Amino acid sequence: MFAQRLQGLRARMRDTGMDVALITDEDNVYYLTGYFDYLHMDFGRPTVLIVRAEGETLLVTPTIDLNTAQATAHVDRISAWNDGMGEEWRAELPGALKTAQTVGIELERMPPLVRTYIDELVSLEKLINASPILADMRMIKSSQELQLARHAGQVANAMMQAGRDAIADGTPEYEVALATTQAGTRKAAELLSAYYDDRDMSPNTHFLQIMASGDTITKTHHRATTRIMRRGEPVFLCFCGMTNFHRFKLGFDRTFWIGDIGEKLQEKVYEVAVASQAAALDALRPGVTAESVHAAYAEVIQSAGFEYPFRCGRATGFSFLEQPQLVTGDKTVLKPGMVLAVDGSVSVDTFRAQVGDSVIITEDGWEAVTEHPKSVSDVIL
Repeated sequence: MFAQRLQGLRARMRDTGMDVALITDEDNVYYLTGYFDYLHMDFGRPTVLIVRAEGETLLVTPTIDLNTAQATAHVDRISAWNDGMGEEWRAELPGALKTAQTVGIELERMPPLVRTYIDELVSLEKLINASPILADMRMIKSSQELQLARHAGQVANAMMQAGRDAIADGTPEYEVALATTQAGTRKAAELLSAYYDDRDMSPNTHFLQIMASGDTITKTHHRATTRIMRRGEPVFLCFCGMTNFHRFKLGFDRTFWIGDIGEKLQEKVYEVAVASQAAALDALRPGVTAESVHAAYAEVIQSAGFEYPFRCGRATGFSFLEQPQLVTGDKTVLKPGMVLAVDGSVSVDTFRAQVGDSVIITEDGWEAVTEHPKSVSDVIL
């Protein structure tokens, strides 16, 4: 699989006249080589994948992670560097770029530390943005990736059910987060054991739970706290960061109430949010543009008298945000094999409702990857 991806990148490099590509984004490095869980820039340790249109692939990575690279990276050669010794990660780059007439970089993702050094080696006119090539490659998922998406959906469903079951009057938010983490980890461990032989892939969820309740409900990316939830309050659960199975990410959201809906306006807002997602899903199919799906969703929201909304959704995969995005201006034509998170959302001053699911675009429509009830009667706990 990784060899095929590298071959595909090389073919596109040749088509665009790119001699060498320098890949530094962690998700792209994984997508092309299978290498993951190295320290990288958060710890001041660059990893650079060097791909030649003709020739070897070279992975430059810290010595501290060399054993991991040797076990996982599908490359021709690995060059390890150590802190404070010689030219460190810079040592291989002059030779790799010496004869290159054009060099591809991820223009918006290359760490400033690495970019500054590249600018010393390569004149600006020789640089090409490689990001669009990689984004295009990653839009249509392989059969292996679609299996990951479906399994990630099972993990997400288990987390949502566990979160729902943990929500109650008198319960602190963090108890919900503990429940979702345990459920997701157990489901992921079950799937890894049954379908995969990668012993280094962790089943553990590793992202702070996004949730809000009561008077914090309008805070879109609020994390679980010690706040005590009470009867009549709304509760929002989001798994857009936590659904990360075998490095494949999804989007998934629901809004609930404890016991009853304390304020009648909240029910109206919620129903419009559900209707906006339904409109988007009704418009979703191969052959339509990404922005047309957003337009269908936005029309429902604005027709109900609410403000113009944020994007309807986005593609996901080995990154939280991939291309295309379901937003005004994105004219990408949807194709089978894309994986998209599709939301419905409405906000007012005192309340915010959101429902979101991930789907796979099929030959004649879409396939649900995440599933949980969303009618008003179903989300009153």
